[in-house]
Amino acid sequence: MKTVAQVLKAKPAQAVFTIPPATTVFEAIKLMSEKNIGALLVTDGDTIVGIFTERDYARKIALKGHSSKSTPVGEIMSSQVMYVRPDQTNEECMALMTDIRVRHLPVLDQGKLIGILSIGDLVKDMISEQKFIIDQLEHYISGSQY
Repeated sequence: MKTVAQVLKAKPAQAVFTIPPATTVFEAIKLMSEKNIGALLVTDGDTIVGIFTERDYARKIALKGHSSKSTPVGEIMSSQVMYVRPDQTNEECMALMTDIRVRHLPVLDQGKLIGILSIGDLVKDMISEQKFIIDQLEHYISGSQY
């Protein structure tokens, strides 16, 4: 199993996008669309105070008839944010995401934000790992050399 640090290294983009709580939901959704991401960390300075996801938008703005142009993210964000450390495994992250039903986990190293993992990052990594194992087994069975 790979560690979170290894999964982060394999990601094409390392940038983590953050917004302050006063940002409007509209501005947040626009940024998410531009960056093709599903979540933004909400920060006050260097402190993570919440996470805003597409799910928050769908359930707390769209379905409740609120205005995305006038509602600040701080009013609807998820304020309980679980995080992982770089030394944890992708398997531990998948289990955590499944248990608490989230799709994004910030990665903190000694309290400092160093990345964010999505369920897609983890699934992509697991598929890659399984493909490698299958290729190895096929070569072993066929007796072919590399």
